[in-house]
Amino acid sequence: MIKNTFISFQEKEESKGSVEFQVVSFTNKIRRLTSHLELHRKDYLSQRGLRKILGKRQRLLAYLSKKNRVRYKELINQLNIRELKTR
Repeated sequence: MIKNTFISFQEKEESKGSVEFQVVSFTNKIRRLTSHLELHRKDYLSQRGLRKILGKRQRLLAYLSKKNRVRYKELINQLNIRELKTR
């Protein structure tokens, strides 16, 4: 089972719509769902939700990598996730 390694982010009222905040919150949801699915392997509805959240995070990361490569690299290192595959 995965440890509770949820990332805290400086929550300011104006930062909740930022790409970084959304990626961090999606990453927390992904980690929580992953640990849930390790116990409940046949929870297909949660698997579907996980795939949807993964797609949303992937699209946000692709947007951030196009707009600001430095912020993208910092966020990837902070969250300890893999870099996007480029086509």
